[in-house]
Amino acid sequence: MERRAARQNLSFWVWPLVLVVAGILLLLRNYLLLDFDVWQLWPLVLIILGIQIALAGEPGNRAAQSFRVSRGSVEAATLQASSGDVDIHLNALEGQEGRLIAGQYTANSRPELATQGNRAIITMQRGKTWFLSLADWEIELATDLPWEILASTHLGEISGDLRGLIIDRAHFATGLGDIRLIAPDRPAGPLVFRSTLGNIHLTVPADMEASLTIQAGPLFTVKIEDPRWRSDGNRHYVTAGYTGAVEPLELIVGGTFGGLTLS
Repeated sequence: MERRAARQNLSFWVWPLVLVVAGILLLLRNYLLLDFDVWQLWPLVLIILGIQIALAGEPGNRAAQSFRVSRGSVEAATLQASSGDVDIHLNALEGQEGRLIAGQYTANSRPELATQGNRAIITMQRGKTWFLSLADWEIELATDLPWEILASTHLGEISGDLRGLIIDRAHFATGLGDIRLIAPDRPAGPLVFRSTLGNIHLTVPADMEASLTIQAGPLFTVKIEDPRWRSDGNRHYVTAGYTGAVEPLELIVGGTFGGLTLS
């Protein structure tokens, strides 16, 4: 955190310093104290812009902004997050009673909240933010109400820990990025995970009865590291002792390239 703060403070001074230096050069040029065309230095702007992005992830802003949304009287919630080229990190919200959702969002934009009856609908769209705002999305969800989650990226990754959350259903999708998630520790589903070119890494908590269905092409590999899992044919897997007598954790995985690692 201290290193990140130092980088953000340094990046805050980049553009003011550039303006001061540019003003001095133009002033000297006007008084004929410089014998070359100052405007030939415009490529330096690109260099400085690259330094700014490396330091802070976005020009003109120190960091992404934080957000918190109160729960109010809603009894269920939907999260619709489309992050494009930035990463999404999902976790359970702890220690903030009365909150529905909290976290960090790409600067200059804020999640939109709507309600349908007793359901809250939270929408987070990358397209509403300047394309050079590259800060990750940190999203924490309340643990005392059921969620529907629809999260997608093109270049970014989706990661996090879903333990403690009540999830009715979810769909996680990436283009080039990986998916790295710890599954819920209570019955849920279906939870769908799909990646076109990335890999999917799933961890299922111990003592969970779970079923896994693979809906992928022949180039998509499956690696089972947890001995609890067994195959009952046709790319369908269940945990040891699975009977179907209780509601399971239902997982569906698909992809074109890449593969699944299950632990």
